[in-house]
Amino acid sequence: MTKTKKPTWGPATLSEFDGVRFLHLDSIWVQGAMRIRKPDQIELEYVQRMCAWMLWRDPALLGEGHAVQLGLGAAALTRFCHGPLKMQTTAVEINPEVIAACRQWFRLPPNDARLNVVNEDAARWVTADANLQTADVLNVDLYDHDAASPVLDDEAFYAACRGVLADGGLMTVNLFGRSASFARSALRIARAFGSDQVWSLAPTKEGNTIVVAARGVQVPHRDVLEQRAANIESRFKLPARKWLRLVRPLPMSILQAL
Repeated sequence: MTKTKKPTWGPATLSEFDGVRFLHLDSIWVQGAMRIRKPDQIELEYVQRMCAWMLWRDPALLGEGHAVQLGLGAAALTRFCHGPLKMQTTAVEINPEVIAACRQWFRLPPNDARLNVVNEDAARWVTADANLQTADVLNVDLYDHDAASPVLDDEAFYAACRGVLADGGLMTVNLFGRSASFARSALRIARAFGSDQVWSLAPTKEGNTIVVAARGVQVPHRDVLEQRAANIESRFKLPARKWLRLVRPLPMSILQAL
């Protein structure tokens, strides 16, 4: 009988500069960051924009429901959902070195009644029957150690992500907006969710583009979105009014390919 070879993981390392601690995975590329004196503050701009789902969600429900992160990074989204938002929170991370690093260096608390950090393959997690329609928020940030491209990025994966969402649920995905891969990824998401349930934010200066996808969400009127953005800024100190200015429908070239 042939034994399955266990994967080997490169070491998780850290660097610090100007009060910010950075996570690396056996490379120079940053996999996450935390301001040491303000661990609940989301440091990286693209990670802040991963919270843009909040614009589409009723403010009365912001602290309710189940938030899931696929890819732990430096645990910024996990800390935010579990801490300031006080949501039931699950993080799925395939690399045990990342989980250990987050517990040691990035203020990730131990599992408790509202937090479950799972050492598992995200592809397997999203297809498990037990996880169908269990998430109200799904954050997807799955990159290899070189941070070159998403490691899970096909239509079947995004369809499974939609299956994980409850009705009215919202997903954010980190893509590279200045890469040719963005159009391919966005098209796959639109095919899984429907073109009327997918939006994107303009790229950050580093090129990260956040895509928001929803399962059965009615888009509020602009003035309602503006009120929500102001509320998010007041309560959570996130630049939500800027997000709202950056939200775009998918490009016509992608819609025509559906």
